[in-house]
Amino acid sequence: MSLDRRDVLKLAALALAATATGAQAQAAPADAARPQRAARPLDLLILGGTGLTGPHQVRYALARGHRVTIFNRGRKQPEWPGDVQQLLGDRDTNDYASIKAEVAKGRRWDAVIDNPSSVPVWIRDAAKVVKGHTDGYMMISSLSAYADNATPGQDETAAVATFDGDALKETMTSLRADMNKYAGLKATSEAETRKQFGDRATIVRPGLIVGPGDETDRFTYWPLRLMRGGEVLCPGDGRDPVKFIDARDLGEWMIRLAENRTRGIFNAIGPDYDLDMAALLYGIRASTTQGARFTFVPADFLEAQNVSPWGDMPVWVPNSGDSAGFHTRSNAKAIAVGLTFRSIADTTAATLAWFAAQPEERRKAGARSGIKAEREAEGLKAWKAKAKS
Repeated sequence: MSLDRRDVLKLAALALAATATGAQAQAAPADAARPQRAARPLDLLILGGTGLTGPHQVRYALARGHRVTIFNRGRKQPEWPGDVQQLLGDRDTNDYASIKAEVAKGRRWDAVIDNPSSVPVWIRDAAKVVKGHTDGYMMISSLSAYADNATPGQDETAAVATFDGDALKETMTSLRADMNKYAGLKATSEAETRKQFGDRATIVRPGLIVGPGDETDRFTYWPLRLMRGGEVLCPGDGRDPVKFIDARDLGEWMIRLAENRTRGIFNAIGPDYDLDMAALLYGIRASTTQGARFTFVPADFLEAQNVSPWGDMPVWVPNSGDSAGFHTRSNAKAIAVGLTFRSIADTTAATLAWFAAQPEERRKAGARSGIKAEREAEGLKAWKAKAKS
């Protein structure tokens, strides 16, 4: 079934109305009012700025009255609600000439926010240019930097992954060629950040980043699937914990960290209550007001049918074995310094509205993540056959 833009927009509006009337009331929407102006305007340099998290940082920073400069290759040209200085360059080729020119003029930033770094050479080369010209350096890392996903409830003190070899020789090209290097390179990128900036470093470790702008559709799959209605193949028994963070919550919180000069390492995941897969799906269904029927299927049966966690069943991983701690990491430290969370209804509404605004070809292709309809039907049929036997 292809998606009709009017249907998506209508359901997004319904979901937004549910937010306004109190659905998912356990988490008040963080965007209920326009942000107040900050007590002191900052001069911010955002490395990136046009990906998933960056645009939300830029818009929130402008609303707070900050001066914003972004540095990237210029391949995307978003419309900003205010003046944004754009500096062009390419970190793959160590081209920081535009930033160097600003530094030569005596430019200094209150904070540099590094969104895309996944290889330590990017941190090292950026530091050569901005070190001594910023009061703080903030890096987005990942929960994938941890060495162990099997132990539930770990916090920021848990051990991180190691890297076998010279991490500074790795490039984004070599990482894309072998994504098994990702955890070790994120961890060594963190280490390079601390080496270069010491107690002026802030390292943020998000889990799954979702919401408007997520081109991977790792959360988007579920609202779109539930919109179609009918019987939905769902993973496990519904009690496996899940965590994620809306890109808007992540981006806005990082601006507040910059305002408060907050340093340290933080797990950026939500929500601030225990959420399992069933509650997530029922929350999305309530927001889309569709007649989807859930059939939860045990993890071992899904594995036997080659239905994979995360890929075919987005957001979900089994709460057992090597992944028992994946969705249970502590976010208490981040909450203590001001991390807040939008509701499921709010994230669903914004995600659907964003998807509805995509080009027709993109919408008709459906979600880029999640099991395809034919395989879902086969899995449901196989499960029913097993139940009868």
